[in-house]
Amino acid sequence: MRLLVVGCGDVGQRVLRQLGGRMRVLALTSSPERVPALRAAGAVPLVGDLDRPATLRRLAGLAPRVLHLAPPPRESGAGDDRDPRTRALLQALARGGAVAAPDVLVYGSTTGVYGDCGGDWIDETRPVAPATARGRRRVDAERAVREAGARGLGASILRIPGIYAPDRPAGTPRERLLRGTPALRVEDDVYTNHIHADDLARACIAALFRGRPQRIYHASDDTQLRMGEYFDLAADLFGLPRPPRLSRAEAAAQLSPMQMSFMSESRRLRNRRLKQELRVRLAWPDVARGLQGAVS
Repeated sequence: MRLLVVGCGDVGQRVLRQLGGRMRVLALTSSPERVPALRAAGAVPLVGDLDRPATLRRLAGLAPRVLHLAPPPRESGAGDDRDPRTRALLQALARGGAVAAPDVLVYGSTTGVYGDCGGDWIDETRPVAPATARGRRRVDAERAVREAGARGLGASILRIPGIYAPDRPAGTPRERLLRGTPALRVEDDVYTNHIHADDLARACIAALFRGRPQRIYHASDDTQLRMGEYFDLAADLFGLPRPPRLSRAEAAAQLSPMQMSFMSESRRLRNRRLKQELRVRLAWPDVARGLQGAVS
């Protein structure tokens, strides 16, 4: 069986390792310098750029299953909340007509599409209400994927929270703790959600084979912590000082708008579909266990 991975970064390479050669994996990359590393990881590299649709012409008919992990561009034009990359990919895959189109596509989206939920427990039926341009571009990508699904593609979507792993670049909060970056005081704090990168790779593979068409899944673990509690937990595990706690107004004066945007959205994710429909068994069901490997 053949699988096309679009956006074969850290998570994509974990998918490769977990498949262990059971599928022939083709990996699209826009960086020719990454070709040797992808080949060494066991993939067949394909050079193509989602920002240059003409380079994607040979994708149609290459693989019956597609895992799309490439993010939207950071900026999509003034006032433009569309994701041209996902739309270019879908057009390329459909270029050969129904015969060449893949049977299954799994898209890795983000839980940022929900915006702030006030700390509520939510499942995948919650209406989207993105508060940032990057969230709106993800909503556009999801819309394009589901439109392709309505035309017959077996498309499903993973909504992914914060990804971590001890062996992942910037995969733990250690550097943030060493910088002394503050957290919010309890009364201003927000719930945050997590998934270990290896569990996410497991979820990607499960969705490729068990995902229901037009279905959305929360690829999230069981952690129920506010953001400050998460950093306190990590500080205790690493033997570092806990971060200072500030009011929201004080934090806004010290942190970047990007950092504050993550501190302005609070939600708790139900992952019943992940466990019951995709039958994913989490190796790291909470961050306390998942971070243990980073403790030296």
